[in-house]
Amino acid sequence: MTPLPQPDDLASLVLRVDFTEDAAWDALKAAIIAGDPYPNATFVNDPRYDGVSIQDLVQADADAADDDKLTYLFLADATTMADDENPLLAVDLYDEPGRTFRIPPRWYAEVSANLSIANMDFADFADSVDASGVFRGFERA
Repeated sequence: MTPLPQPDDLASLVLRVDFTEDAAWDALKAAIIAGDPYPNATFVNDPRYDGVSIQDLVQADADAADDDKLTYLFLADATTMADDENPLLAVDLYDEPGRTFRIPPRWYAEVSANLSIANMDFADFADSVDASGVFRGFERA
């Protein structure tokens, strides 16, 4: 497995792992950027990661040098590309490696910012998903 790319400082890694829809990838990036006046995403569009599994990513992070380890990342997978809401798959690499939840671009900035500065833990968001496993903010009606 190729080592995981490193995100820019105070940014989150958004890793494309499905390469079936270039237009969906472009739309996803645009939605993330539009939803945050200070986009904090490092977008990785590298075909070497096509089809990589969550377990492969967890193992790649476990094998990394301490300075290169990540605590979480966001995947643009087949569901992200096919679903009208384009929900990213958030993946925990630290507390509960492999734990996931979905997050539409609308809430990306909130989650990414809080995780990147360690203001909140992955579980804070993962424990607040709706019945379908999607985080839609803390103040759902």
